[in-house]
Formats: sequence, structure tokens, C-alpha cells
Amino acid sequence: MSFIRTVTGDIAPENLGICYPHEHLIGQPPPPFDSKDPDLVLNDETAAIISAQALKLAGGKSLLEMTPIDYSRNPAALRRISKASGLHIIAITGYLKDKFCRPHVEHQSVEQLAHRFITEIKHGMDDTDIRAGAIKAASSLNEITPAEHKVFKAAAQAQLATGALISTHTEAGTMGLEQIALLTGLGVAADRILIGHMDRNLDADYHRAVADTGVYMGFDQIGKPKYASEEARIAMIQMLIERGHQQQIMLSMDTARKSGFPAYGGQPGFPYLLKQFVPLLRSTGMTTDTINVMLIENPRRALTIAT
Repeated sequence: MSFIRTVTGDIAPENLGICYPHEHLIGQPPPPFDSKDPDLVLNDETAAIISAQALKLAGGKSLLEMTPIDYSRNPAALRRISKASGLHIIAITGYLKDKFCRPHVEHQSVEQLAHRFITEIKHGMDDTDIRAGAIKAASSLNEITPAEHKVFKAAAQAQLATGALISTHTEAGTMGLEQIALLTGLGVAADRILIGHMDRNLDADYHRAVADTGVYMGFDQIGKPKYASEEARIAMIQMLIERGHQQQIMLSMDTARKSGFPAYGGQPGFPYLLKQFVPLLRSTGMTTDTINVMLIENPRRALTIAT
């Protein structure tokens, strides 16, 4: 029986609904990075519940919470937030890029890391019974460091042992092709990989090359004009759809700062994607069916763990 593993238990894939596949609700960088950039400190559980409720009211049903082990992941809080809001939340195991993960992984073997990832998916995270439903691995700007390489190898082992999705962080949209080559070279199927932050690097040749590998592609910086205009994002999405890649595209906002959440006094908030970006897609002539493939069908297929 196939399922999607959430922080409150396994659900039938058809119950996932509209899903944001790269988000943050609670967590913060380790010292000294937390004090250097306090906007990244998401430590108010009430604000997280309000934000999750706002997504639910806007029509969302679920999100993949991408806060990893080395970024103050809090499984118990995620379960409370899910229960209070009614939003399905999928947590992750794994690590972020080198400057965060290195102290955690440099003295561990690939096998030790993989064992932890597998345990967190099958049994529970941080001495709880709350299980992860996906795996995170990350690279730095224009490189995959030795520490990151170790995490990718462990993520591949865990993926092969559990069937869970590997969702990646690419720094400024770089190294996606290298991530794919590394993971597929270790035996991971392309349809078990989601390359994150594709819209940080809106180079058409790069997007075509990534798409042609068959992986999922995260347009997960929606609502962030500092990286690209929505029109530029939409043009790239349209190009990929015209080439037959609509089954690989997912949409999200990667809201990771207080300044992105109305509950902390910021903007634009989770509803923006559904209430403002989706109408922009429709204005180009994109059909409801195509939009639902990106918002519902692709996340459902990616997050389903087959048994």
C-alpha cells in the first residue's frame, strides 16, 4: 500500500491536495548565524500556526517542511502546528549546505548518516515517534563540498532503503546537474529527486538540461522579486510545459524569514501563491488542469512512498 508520511501519521496519497513542496514553519540557523541574521529565526509556534491556517484557508492542504537536522528542526512543534491548523505537514531528515552541516557530519561515516536518515523515516526523529517523509541534501555555490558529498551519498542510501523523495537545496540555483549526476550515479531514480530553487537560475539551457533528466523541478521562490520577476518565472514554466515537462514542475515559496510572514509583520505570506501567482498563470491562458498538475498531482506523486 502506498502512502505519504506526515508528522501526524501516514495518509493516502489522494488526500494530499494542494501542496507547497518547499517551505519553512519553525526553525533557525545555529549560532552565530542566528544572531547575525535574526530575520531567519522562526521560533514563534503561534505565528507558525497562524501561517499554516492562512494557507489552509487559501485552499492549500499540505506542505513539505524543509527545515533539516542542522537548522533546529522541531518535529514535536510540527505535529502541534499540523493538529492546530489542519494542514498536512511532511517533515524531512537530512542536512543543509556545508556551513551548517559540516560540524554534524565531518566525524560521521556515510553509513552512520544513512542509518540516521533511515531510522528517522521508518521509526521517528529526535527520540520521538514522529517520522520524516522525505530527505534533504544541499550544495554550496558552484560546488559540492566533501561534507555535502557525504550527505548526498547517505541520502542516496536512505532513498534506496525507504523509497522516500530526495529534495535538494541548490545555492542560487547552481549545481543542479551535478546533484542529479551524483544521485543517479548512486542508483537513485530521477523521479525520486526534486531539484530545488530552479527559479534562482533562470537560464533556459540549464532548465532544459535539468528537465531532460526526468527529475522534478522546484519553482519555489515565488513571491520573491529580488531573485526574478513573476513574469520571468512564468515564461520559464511555459517553456518547460511546451517541451512536455509539466509532470515535473512544482510551485512553492520557500518562506524562511520573518519578513515573509504576515504573522511576524511581513509579506507576502503563503496565500500569495494561490491568490496572486495562480491568477497570473491563468492570465497567460494556462488551464486549470495544468495548474493542478503542478500544485497537486506532481507533489502527490513525488511524496508517495510505495511499498
